[in-house]
Amino acid sequence: MIHNQIMQLYWDTTYAVAVALIEHYPDLNPVEIGLVELADLVEALPNFVDDTAVVTERMLTDIQITWYEEITNP
Repeated sequence: MIHNQIMQLYWDTTYAVAVALIEHYPDLNPVEIGLVELADLVEALPNFVDDTAVVTERMLTDIQITWYEEITNP
């Protein structure tokens, strides 16, 4: 029996978080989003399970860059 597992998202699962952001917020441009707003968007993702207190500016920047690269280089 095969179970469909939904991937849990953490601050350091950068690519998975970026893909989830693209899927959940297709009309948003990551270049126009500040890091505080980005953190709020990530924390609102359905499968996000990480501790909200451990995020760093570097983690958010990595997510933002990956998100941007994915939508500009399909």
